[in-house]
Amino acid sequence: MGKFVVIVLDGFGVGAMPDVPQVRPADCGANTCIHIFERTPDLKLPNLASLGLANIVGREFPGLPFAPNATFGRAMLMHDGADTFFGHQEIMGTHPAKPFGEPICNKIEKIKQTLEEAGYHVRYYTGTSGKRLLIVNEACTVADNVECDPGQAFNVTAAIDDLDFEEELKIGHLVRSVSVVPRVITFGGRGVHLQNLLDAIEEHGGYIGVNAPASGVYNNDYHCIHMGYGVDPEVQMPTILGKSGLPVFLLGKVADVVTNNYGTSIPMVDTASVLKRTLEIVQEQETAFICTNVQETDLCGHRENVAAYADRLRVADEWIGKIREALGEDDILIVQADHGNDPTIGHPHHTREMVPLMIYSKHSTPKDIGTRKTLSDVGATAAEYFHSKAPQNGTSFLPLLLK
Repeated sequence: MGKFVVIVLDGFGVGAMPDVPQVRPADCGANTCIHIFERTPDLKLPNLASLGLANIVGREFPGLPFAPNATFGRAMLMHDGADTFFGHQEIMGTHPAKPFGEPICNKIEKIKQTLEEAGYHVRYYTGTSGKRLLIVNEACTVADNVECDPGQAFNVTAAIDDLDFEEELKIGHLVRSVSVVPRVITFGGRGVHLQNLLDAIEEHGGYIGVNAPASGVYNNDYHCIHMGYGVDPEVQMPTILGKSGLPVFLLGKVADVVTNNYGTSIPMVDTASVLKRTLEIVQEQETAFICTNVQETDLCGHRENVAAYADRLRVADEWIGKIREALGEDDILIVQADHGNDPTIGHPHHTREMVPLMIYSKHSTPKDIGTRKTLSDVGATAAEYFHSKAPQNGTSFLPLLLK
């Protein structure tokens, strides 16, 4: 027993889910991987290629040949929509429940009253269509999340030079206390102020919110905490393994969205930095569960920027190669995604796509493990690898790797 390493390329889907025509028609035809390669003829990803990415999408490109020695598969999304938060809960072994959704307008008066009763100065900001969000202490907005699926999250976004993050967390907890949407996301960055947040406001249908990448909050000393609703960490692998005494490391955005009370969480955004730290942990630990989220791919998808997305893939590919080289005899590496974010599809939101499963183990023989029914199969495989209690959801594919 050694290390079980999961690297999530956020938003790197490999083809629309079968139910997309019925549930998300705007995502019809989505294939993040293929469309990036079609529009970036010089893109070369030698390490992902050797792990079977072309085999997964069923198509070669000049910089992405088929890999005869790869172990690979695909996984379906069991959660509704296409969501980073629920995608990672699913990876960790949660059986996703159908989420409740609503716009901020349904709760805005109650949230305003709750914050004012706690002593905060709160005022309304009215958008061009008459929809409203809240401004708190002239440094923070409370609004819809306009990047994830509509109605699934309220964002508490702050200029943390002007409002300390600990104070923002208090605001977030108050918003969470009177909200039943799946997530309240409390985040902010330095070098921005209220006007930057207001300049990035977008309105879509019945929703109004701050476009986080456009506001600049990701650029300098980004802080983020996701406050989930109805998620039980006791049935997830980080808690199960952490309570047993096994070292657990969550890096990147997964550190923001998954509870890890018994392990080490390291929030980071920069692709090279988060994968460099992952490599260091791989080299330092004899045995551990390690999960890293590469967030910048997803951010490029939201910006609909193919060139930037391809650049982040190049960086990730180089570091994934270094991580693979550092693995020991009994270690397992899985490179996957949590949903799609096709920058060519015509909208700036996540796309409901199947995800790749690129698997490396020195003991595995080349094979296609097929299309798994849920992302939770990864968590279940980790459980069997560590001889631990299984998570709530998922079926292990470890036996397939050992044949």
